[in-house]
Amino acid sequence: MKEICAIIRIDKINETKRALADAGFPSVTAKKCIGRGKGNVEYLIRSGNAADDLEESSNPAEIGPKLMPKRLLTIVVPDSRKDKAVEALIRANQTGKPGDGRIFVMPVLDAIRVRTGEEGDSAINEQC
Repeated sequence: MKEICAIIRIDKINETKRALADAGFPSVTAKKCIGRGKGNVEYLIRSGNAADDLEESSNPAEIGPKLMPKRLLTIVVPDSRKDKAVEALIRANQTGKPGDGRIFVMPVLDAIRVRTGEEGDSAINEQC
C-alpha cells in the first residue's frame, strides 16, 4: 500500500476531488495548510475570515517570504493503483506555473478497517 500526500492550490480542491473520484478514489482526507516552495513568493492571500487564516508576524524585522494557503490531501491506495492516483492528481492540478504543488508517495505497512477488522488492501478497498 502507498500513502499519497498532495499539496495543491486552494482553488483546485473541487477539481481534484472530482478527478480522484472519477479515477476510482472517492475517499480522501483534506486539511487546510499554509506553506511555500522554492519560489520567491512575497504575498499572502487572506480569506477575510480571521478564524480561517493562520497568523504570520507583522514585525518588519521578522518579515520574510510569505506562506500561501494550500490544501494537503492524503489518500491510501493499493500499490497497483498508485500510478493511476498520481496521474489523476497531476491532471487536475498541473497549470505549468510555479505553485502547482507537490506529491509525495510513502509506503504504508498496514491498514485496519475499524468497523470490520479487515486488514491490508481489503481495509482500503472502496467496495466495502
